[in-house]
Amino acid sequence: MHGIGYTLAGLLVGAAVGATGVGGGSLMTPVLILFYGVAPALAVGTDLLFAAISKSFAVWLHRRNGSVDWRIVAWQAAGSVPAVLVTLWWLKSLDHGVTLDRLIKLTLSGAIVITALFTLFQEVIAERLRPSARLNSPKHDPRWQRGLTVASGVLIGTVVTISSVGAGVIGMMLLLLLYPRHEPIKLVGSDLAHAVLITAIAGLGHARLGTVDYSISAGC
Repeated sequence: MHGIGYTLAGLLVGAAVGATGVGGGSLMTPVLILFYGVAPALAVGTDLLFAAISKSFAVWLHRRNGSVDWRIVAWQAAGSVPAVLVTLWWLKSLDHGVTLDRLIKLTLSGAIVITALFTLFQEVIAERLRPSARLNSPKHDPRWQRGLTVASGVLIGTVVTISSVGAGVIGMMLLLLLYPRHEPIKLVGSDLAHAVLITAIAGLGHARLGTVDYSISAGC
């Protein structure tokens, strides 16, 4: 019975993502925890591995269309990959019980609130960040952009590894702030490519920690 439920959850979450653009992790992970009673750590690990597989198809399409800026992906990965590995090591040292569950729930709650706020105000943010308004900003000096892009990768890698949320919407928000003169479609493609990389690494790390349920991934 749960298998059908997981499939239905995957269908509904996929439809919601397609209709609203809200990140899958901010929907699927809470659904698994609240409605199916899945342990928080198990829900996060399972969703990460599922996200890496499902988003890879979208990245393939963006790559075909030339809408991925691999330089942005590389600079973000320079910060996010080490952050994911360090966070996995830290999670391994924690007590896999109340302490870990509390940390995941707290991080997940904060990430969901930020995701919701950005989703509500993304048009206003995009309007404020039009190229004509920020042409002389020191933030857009290449050295500043690279440094801040690496720093954004550190933040995203850490949050995603703990909560499975942030690789999509929060990552896109940061890219809009850092690269307002880039075509939005290229930022979307770059964000997705980076998301696949870090969710794959974080998901495999969670698998080694024993916090992945493959039957749920298959059902979703």
